[in-house]
Amino acid sequence: MIDILNPENEPGRLTLINRFGSDKIDAHLPQLIRAVKREGRSVVWSCDPMHGNTITSTSGYKTRPFDRVLGEVKSFFTIHATEGTHAGGVHLEMTGQDVTECIGGARAITDEDLNDRYHTVCDPRLNAEQSIDMAFLIAELLKQERVGKAKPMPAVAGF
Repeated sequence: MIDILNPENEPGRLTLINRFGSDKIDAHLPQLIRAVKREGRSVVWSCDPMHGNTITSTSGYKTRPFDRVLGEVKSFFTIHATEGTHAGGVHLEMTGQDVTECIGGARAITDEDLNDRYHTVCDPRLNAEQSIDMAFLIAELLKQERVGKAKPMPAVAGF
């Protein structure tokens, strides 16, 4: 498929979006990365931690546990660091509204809380607080990636 969609192997032309779920990413993403590297293909790697972690709560609501979404994002960055590739993007479904659609997070939204402000007509979204928590986590992961790859500046005479 990569050869058909990007026959010239043009960097940045093709994005592979993984959505394994927090329980399967460690087993499958490294194999996929190695196969793409082995073939010499240039792709942008992106993670969609929302869809692979969707569950039906005991109260019947479609939801996503924040800790599973967070776990998949962390694994995505860790796997890419281990494989020597770059984690190129993360897709999140979120809102600035104070909704109760995803369980967990700093406020510890529970299954019983879902009916308070469950406003989505399609997929559960991270609320404003959960979104900010996720943004700070991703910023920290990017910082760690940058620091881990930082090379010392060569000494310059006179400085």
